Amino acid sequence: MKYAVVIEEAGENFSAYVPDLPGCIATGDNASEVEQQIREAISFHLDGLRQDGMEIPEPSCAVGYVELAA
Repeated sequence: MKYAVVIEEAGENFSAYVPDLPGCIATGDNASEVEQQIREAISFHLDGLRQDGMEIPEPSCAVGYVELAA
């Protein structure tokens, strides 16, 4: 499965969240670190849902960029 991940610069660090998995978040010192942290967070989140007998949400968000003229 592929989940959309939003990575944001947050002052002196970076944060990430997964729109399809409410509560699944991570932080890191840089973009590379937060990407690794969110991968681990997604895995942990899905394991928790399975253990609780809950349904795994199908990815439904899409990401893209919109370019505007200056």
